[in-house]
Amino acid sequence: MSRISGVFEALKGQGRKALIPYITAGDPAPDQTVALMHTLVAAGADIIELGVPFSDPMADGPVIQLACERALVHGTSLRQVLKMVQTFRETDGDTPVVLMGYLNPMIAMGFEAFADAAKSSGVDGILTVDLPPEEADEVAPMFTERGLDAIFLLSPTTTDERIRAISGHSSGYVYYVSFKGVTGAKGIDVDEVALKVEHIHELTALPVAVGFGIRDAETAAEVGRVSDGVIVGSVLVDTIANNQSDPEQLKRALTDLLHPMRQALDGLAS
Repeated sequence: MSRISGVFEALKGQGRKALIPYITAGDPAPDQTVALMHTLVAAGADIIELGVPFSDPMADGPVIQLACERALVHGTSLRQVLKMVQTFRETDGDTPVVLMGYLNPMIAMGFEAFADAAKSSGVDGILTVDLPPEEADEVAPMFTERGLDAIFLLSPTTTDERIRAISGHSSGYVYYVSFKGVTGAKGIDVDEVALKVEHIHELTALPVAVGFGIRDAETAAEVGRVSDGVIVGSVLVDTIANNQSDPEQLKRALTDLLHPMRQALDGLAS
């Protein structure tokens, strides 16, 4: 069983939901990323999604686009991101880490070399935004052979046929995008999400984590009621942007934002 599957199984047994924060590696500076990962864990993260900065993050809104720009100014590369995970693993052997990014950096390194490096660095899962299931036959097995969970996106417009196809390539969990559009957009229809997640559960045995539109404890709890986990991204990245000049204040600000979400999700189990 992978670390990711183990986390979801343990949480299910406790009646709790997964809290999955996203940050961009190298933002606001490469030497702060590992400390921020530990801050997220201390604030209640169950799994961390770590973004690999890319020059053309087409699925992301302005907030994460700017985070990629800040990281790339420092020359943050895929190999450096893997080194960050390796350093994180020196003191945290339990929290799963999912790399979230785009195909180009993996192609540049070579899929097999990347999969080997990800495994040896302590990565648990790979979410490749622009890898459709139709093109995953070669790549996903490389991840599976190394014990890496391949995680894919589902959207409100994903057909049943594609949900089944994506689930066939997936492990760990599936990431349901709560509405059409890019990251960072505001507003989420929880009733609509509930219906879609219920339907996805009919088509896959994998946990369903929901992202996009979760900005505070209230929305985290609302989405947690109808899913197996919540993914929080743009609001955290925006907090990094607003506190980038003071590393200690930044850690406090992230904690102040994430910890109430943890409490709100845990309140669902009571």
